[in-house]
Amino acid sequence: MITTPSPTKKVAYVALLTALALIFSYVEAIFPFYIGVPGVKLGIANLVIIITLYMLNVKYAFLIDIIRIIIAGFLFSGMFGILYSLAGGLLSLGLMAILKHTGTFSIIGVSVAGGVMHNVGQLLTAAFVISNIKIFVYFPVLLFSGIICGLVIGMIAWIILRRLPKNIYTSFSKVS
Repeated sequence: MITTPSPTKKVAYVALLTALALIFSYVEAIFPFYIGVPGVKLGIANLVIIITLYMLNVKYAFLIDIIRIIIAGFLFSGMFGILYSLAGGLLSLGLMAILKHTGTFSIIGVSVAGGVMHNVGQLLTAAFVISNIKIFVYFPVLLFSGIICGLVIGMIAWIILRRLPKNIYTSFSKVS
């Protein structure tokens, strides 16, 4: 029998997952996993978002993503960091939710699409902020890095989801 989790349990899950995402953001702020290209990071905090999308649902993933982006922005990158992260994070999550809903793509494929869309969102924001479309010359680099980082995050998420006990999140998946 699956029971609906209490509001307290829901808040606890969101707080725990948000804290984990913030820890990953902090680790990446201290030890940027640059691939030799300015502005390219692995995005390990997005691991929590994609796992939440699959474990719970898009509502929880959205909530955790927004809270994490705002808090991490104030702690590590400032207002422009929040602006860029919100653009990338919301576009990424939106596409990942759509692709997951279709059931056509694996978690790895969904993660790759999310990684690419995150970079597209940040590039669109940068073009708007500096009022210059020439910044899109950087798109091939961001496309490639989004694919690679999305693959890495997707594979890690796939491994984690396979190892997590199903009873941790089955009651949440029935709740909208």
